[in-house]
Amino acid sequence: MPESLEEFRRSFFYGSRSDLSFKFLKSMTDEAATEFIQRLFREVGAAYDTGDVRPVVQLVYETEVAAYSPRPDTEPRWSYDDRPFTRLRKSLPESKLGLLTSSGHFVAGRDPEPFGVKGMSQQEAEARITDFLRAPPTLSAIPRDTPTADLVVRHGGYDVRSVGHDPNVAFPRDRILEAKIAGRIGSVAETLYSFPGAAAQGRVKKAADEWAAILHRDQIDAVLLVPV
Repeated sequence: MPESLEEFRRSFFYGSRSDLSFKFLKSMTDEAATEFIQRLFREVGAAYDTGDVRPVVQLVYETEVAAYSPRPDTEPRWSYDDRPFTRLRKSLPESKLGLLTSSGHFVAGRDPEPFGVKGMSQQEAEARITDFLRAPPTLSAIPRDTPTADLVVRHGGYDVRSVGHDPNVAFPRDRILEAKIAGRIGSVAETLYSFPGAAAQGRVKKAADEWAAILHRDQIDAVLLVPV
């Protein structure tokens, strides 16, 4: 059945061609999407000859950033300037560092079971994105020494394939431990935290005070916040 370019663009955003790596096409104009697709084909063709896919990756990255960036004549959708910047009371080599990500990680066997669903798949999480956006975010506690093989990720808002291959893409636990060994930070919290960031921003802000109390209880000096 014939479809317009607009319908084609929107089909990547939880539509018939749903692909969370390219859902940014929905935010583009037809003209910009046309130019992007043409450039993408050219770069892919060049990669056949050179074997270098980095220009392809760079093109997609730059286009995604541009698609999601607000126009200069518009106000940001969200603003978080109601909290003061807090300087560290200790230097990093003296500090205990925590980790909080919106990547949707949890420990195998400790599935938060969103909406009471046991063993929810990534595909179902994507299909229920609207439900996630309406529900309070669920914080998962992850022991620092959890084996990588026991880290599970599920998130309805982004393509989890890369982070499935290497959790450090969005849950940089190993990189933090390496920094500790190198002496760049003092110590790493015994418990790290993650939640699926596909949640209403207002609900996340409401949960923030409770989460801050948890981090305070853990005697954290600084927290690395990792969005996806």
